[in-house]
Amino acid sequence: MSAPLRLVTPNNVNRSVPSRPPNADLRPREYLTPAEIEKLIKAARGGRYGHRDATLILIAYRHGLRAIEIADLEWAQVEFGRSASLHVRRVKNGKPSVHPLRGDELRALRELRRQCPESAFVFPTERGGPFTSDAVNRLIKRIGERAGFPFQVHAHMLRHACGYALANAGHDTRRIQDWLGHRSIQHTVRYSELSAAPFKDFWRD
Repeated sequence: MSAPLRLVTPNNVNRSVPSRPPNADLRPREYLTPAEIEKLIKAARGGRYGHRDATLILIAYRHGLRAIEIADLEWAQVEFGRSASLHVRRVKNGKPSVHPLRGDELRALRELRRQCPESAFVFPTERGGPFTSDAVNRLIKRIGERAGFPFQVHAHMLRHACGYALANAGHDTRRIQDWLGHRSIQHTVRYSELSAAPFKDFWRD
C-alpha cells in the first residue's frame, strides 16, 4: 500500500532579474563635444599605446565610425598621397563612402603605419591582430575614466559627436547623412534637431 500524498512547502526563492539602468541614468547625453573629444585624445596619449589610441579616437570621431568599423579598419582602406582619403565601409546596411583625410589625420596615420608595419589593420592589438567591438568599447571607457569624465564614455559617443559637430557647423542634413552612411535621413535629423546653429542670430542687436 502506497504512502498517502502530502503537501510540501516549496523552498525556492523568487528573485528579481537585475536590469541595466537606462542610459539617461548613466550619462547626461549620448555624445561628446569637440572640447571633450580633445580631452579624451589628450588622456589617450598618456597610455601605453598612446599614439595608436589617440589616432583611433581622432579617426573614429572625424569619420563617424562605429566600434566594429574601427575594429575592422584596414590599411587597404587608407589612401595616402595627393588624393589622401579613407574608404569607409559601413555596417548595418549603411552606405559606403570615400572621405578626405585632413593633414593631422594623415600625419597620425603615417606614424602609426611606421610603428606597426606588419599589421593589415590600422588599429592592431598588442598581438598584432584586430580589436573586437567590445574591446574598442572597453578601451574608450578606460580612457574616459583616465580623462576624469563624470559619466561613462563608450565608442558610439564618438560617432554621435561627429554628427552633432557637423550639424553645429551648419552643414546640410543630406550631406551629414551621406558622411555617416545612413540609408534613412530619419537617423540623421536627430543631429540637426539638437544643433545650436539655427539659433546663432538670436539675441543679437
